[in-house]
Amino acid sequence: MLCSTFVGSIYRIAGMKLFKTLVKPPVWMRFLFPNVTWKKSNSNSIYLTFDDGPTPEITDFVLQELENYNAKATFFCIGKNVLEHPEICAKVAAHGHTLANHTMNHIKGWKVSTEIYLQEIEDCNEALQKVFPNKKVNFFRPPYGKISPSQIQKVSGEYEIVLWSVLSCDYDESLNSNDVVENVIQYAQSGSIIVFHDTTKAFPRLKAALPKVLAHFSEKGFQFSTL
Repeated sequence: MLCSTFVGSIYRIAGMKLFKTLVKPPVWMRFLFPNVTWKKSNSNSIYLTFDDGPTPEITDFVLQELENYNAKATFFCIGKNVLEHPEICAKVAAHGHTLANHTMNHIKGWKVSTEIYLQEIEDCNEALQKVFPNKKVNFFRPPYGKISPSQIQKVSGEYEIVLWSVLSCDYDESLNSNDVVENVIQYAQSGSIIVFHDTTKAFPRLKAALPKVLAHFSEKGFQFSTL
């Protein structure tokens, strides 16, 4: 099983003291799993990604904050949310952002067969195609980062599998927005792929953290680009 998802489980077991070392996956993981994308090579860009949407009002908030800094991002959407809120997906695309696949029902690859997992991905793709019939979906992120080697082999033929350089942990209710900002600022660098969530659960931390992250890296001269 892919080791990338040890972040959450070890955090729960080991507690906050070890957590800071797990926000950024160790370098050796990139060599162990070369068929997934952990970071990009662009020397002047940071890659913001938002998982689990679209979510009414929250995704709109994210879009406004991104626009304030002329920032572009990639949204890994859950297919069932796409079908429920196609107008939000249309707005994401209209603002120049990239829509990507995050399965139909946010399932864990470790808990289902490869056949079921591939169908989940295809169902999400079809949901996105209903909104944008002429737009190819190029990127996939496994929910929770949980994907098996056999699933990687199958999926990588159709999509670029994207994990992350920095996990903001905005979903963690034991943290506050300053913790989230610190996670990102401490570990992000050129080419980093950063994970946020445009969800109800994450919003109490996201609403304060995202503007601070955008301001910090804008002042440093970085661009925010899509994958």
